[in-house]
Amino acid sequence: MTKKNETVVLAYSGGLDTSCILKWLQLEGHRVIAYIADVGQEDDFDQVAENARKTGAVDVVIRDLKREFVTDYIFPAIAGNAVYEGRYLLGTSLARPVIALHQVAVAREAGATAVSHGATGKGNDQVRFELAYAALAPRLGVIAPWKIPEFYKKLAGRKDLIAFAKEHAIDIPVTLEKSFSTDENLMHRSYESGALEDPLHRPPDDMFTVCVDPRQAPDRETIIEVEFKDGVPVRVTDETGGREETDPYELFLLANALGRENGIGRIDIVENRFVGIKSRGVYETPGGTILHAALRDLEGIAMDKEVQRLRDMLAPKLAEIIYDGFWFSPEMDFLQGAIDKSRSLIDGKVRLALYKGNVTTIGRSSPSSLYDQELSSMDIEGGFDQADSEGFIRINALRLKAHRVILRKHGEAE
Repeated sequence: MTKKNETVVLAYSGGLDTSCILKWLQLEGHRVIAYIADVGQEDDFDQVAENARKTGAVDVVIRDLKREFVTDYIFPAIAGNAVYEGRYLLGTSLARPVIALHQVAVAREAGATAVSHGATGKGNDQVRFELAYAALAPRLGVIAPWKIPEFYKKLAGRKDLIAFAKEHAIDIPVTLEKSFSTDENLMHRSYESGALEDPLHRPPDDMFTVCVDPRQAPDRETIIEVEFKDGVPVRVTDETGGREETDPYELFLLANALGRENGIGRIDIVENRFVGIKSRGVYETPGGTILHAALRDLEGIAMDKEVQRLRDMLAPKLAEIIYDGFWFSPEMDFLQGAIDKSRSLIDGKVRLALYKGNVTTIGRSSPSSLYDQELSSMDIEGGFDQADSEGFIRINALRLKAHRVILRKHGEAE
């Protein structure tokens, strides 16, 4: 803990945890600056700021990080095929480093001695925030209330937090009847805790706030085209609705809108947290799901086979690094350099059909295409001498024949 009356910059969302933490820090004698990072959550930021001031913040700083979040975090992760445990598109994980980066900047500008966050001691976000602080400002103090006994023994769970909020007249958007914990940004919205802690319990239909229920999505396909330059989306065209965007931020918004309208991007998983606990999470990631699918398809026609294999060997590690909170690390710098090289010349267009939760590729083209229609044709020779395949097979069969001889010597084969 810092000394009394010193300034602390709190990453403040206006939700239950950070609202109570703001008041607790104030009661502990700290001057609290509420730092609000706009990463695309659909909040009334004026109201959130007003609530922070009413709760005791001496100042409120709002930073619009949406465009930076898209161009510097979301797009590089999609280019690297970063998918945690093969399913999670890292919406929360990607937002934490950009939030922490600007929180540190606010602390320096304000002359603060510490930063604080509302992540629990069981979760991933505490690691993501605090590793980012350590990498960006190692001398800055960190107050993590969920790891301070005086805090978590008094406010042991959501019931205690809600009671504390009522005691101090804190306006919160949570009730005991509907106690889902959510995180929202441009990339996704997540849901956890409450009834979802039972992995057998099906999420209620009214829990979801982003995507149309796939069962209620339009009874027609939405045809879109996504264009990439060096593995980065540069244009999204809604051929069905007549919409088109080329600005990075605006095209991501369009991809999100198209995904939302067609029920794209819902998943329900049990994942392995970095701290060693299994956790059930439900996610809605509409635009990210579409762009991932489009780029993976384009890579099939434009990326060299061995480069793609090596990139896909690195991709799980990239996802793990992001998930575990090591965005600002030497290993991330190393991997990002390799990913940047792999996506060079991954240019072209992919046409997709969106229909009731599904993303189906229906065509692709690339000026960097490695696909030779005549060479791959079953009807045209295309410069390929089929007789060459005899020697190719003979050479590859040598080790198999040798292995069979050994098995026979040991009586393990007929």
